[in-house]
Amino acid sequence: MTIFDPVILFGIFIALVLNFFNGLTDSAQGVATVVATRALSPAKAVFLTGVCNMFGPFVFTTAVAATIGTAIVYPDTLTPATIIIGMLVSITLVFSATRIGIPLSSSHALIGGLIGSSVAAFGLSAVILPDASVVLHVLAWGLFGGLVGAIIIFFVTAAFHGDVRLALLVGAICGAGLAIPILIVLGVLKVTGLLVVVLFIFISPVLGAVIAFLFDVLVSHLFRTSRQDRMKRIFTPLQVLACLFQATGHGANDGMHAVGAITALLVSAGLLSTFAVPTWVILLSAIAIGLGTCFGGWKVVDKMAKGITKIRPYQGFCAGTSGSATLAFVTMHGIPVSSNHIISGAIVGVGVTRGKNAVHWDVVRQMMTAWVITIPLAAACAFIGYLLFATVHSVLL
Repeated sequence: MTIFDPVILFGIFIALVLNFFNGLTDSAQGVATVVATRALSPAKAVFLTGVCNMFGPFVFTTAVAATIGTAIVYPDTLTPATIIIGMLVSITLVFSATRIGIPLSSSHALIGGLIGSSVAAFGLSAVILPDASVVLHVLAWGLFGGLVGAIIIFFVTAAFHGDVRLALLVGAICGAGLAIPILIVLGVLKVTGLLVVVLFIFISPVLGAVIAFLFDVLVSHLFRTSRQDRMKRIFTPLQVLACLFQATGHGANDGMHAVGAITALLVSAGLLSTFAVPTWVILLSAIAIGLGTCFGGWKVVDKMAKGITKIRPYQGFCAGTSGSATLAFVTMHGIPVSSNHIISGAIVGVGVTRGKNAVHWDVVRQMMTAWVITIPLAAACAFIGYLLFATVHSVLL
């Protein structure tokens, strides 16, 4: 095959469409807080985040692309057919979710699509499963972190005569969610591939929420004597900067979907001997996600900006900065995550500072349900899609 082979050109086109829809849906995570606080108009916010999305892959590492292309399923099971079917399923699910305003993860839709089509073609052995010892190690540390978190929050809540039972639950969730990334940074845990992707479906929003909550409490304490109009003047431009940095991180993480898929496609066709990302692939993918973001997924923007909770400019700054920091962390470690998961968690974190009733938990539950089912749903659809393709292909031949 050559790069001008119709199958390869079609695969590259589909990958760029995938990144376009990624930008279309995930524009919400980049502009939700600045739109909610009216720091920027929706049009300006979407345009600026679109530009930052384009520069993201050049600012950060391409480790996420390598994870998608080499660490989810075995590289020799990624053929042009399995890659293209996985991407088509991902595009279909993301587009459908956008139409009804649910921020579905395009990262997880693509991962599920690649798993489903590869399993249909090569069986369950196509998936790179973690060792049982690694899973048990992670579970043990997660339980330990949950126990420590529950104890700490219990005593803090009891001292202030709060809801102790709720504190135990929140403490356990936060403790477990913080323990694993801390241990990854310290080098105690070595978690890669599908296991780290599944873990961070739950960890990334918790991480964003905890950091945003603590940051909000700190900022509120430091500016407790300031008037609202002064805080608005200070934090509105800071919030815009945080939003743009977050969009840059989004381009480096979610923007790597097409990069990973195209590079894997070139490897499967024998056009690359190793998984080395060409510069032109990064450039095309960056342009695609930037254009998608500029068009914007307005139903998702509206749900995230207004549906979860009402926020003020300083809270928008706290949410944006916390989301950016979390996204930068996972990107540098090559972990494909949903940016929407992170910023949703950060928005919940700043909302909870005003009390649990300040957050519309029914919206949060709807989003969480979508997050959990994305990978298995995409895998099932891709599995069926590949079987249909194989049947039609055999009949035509």
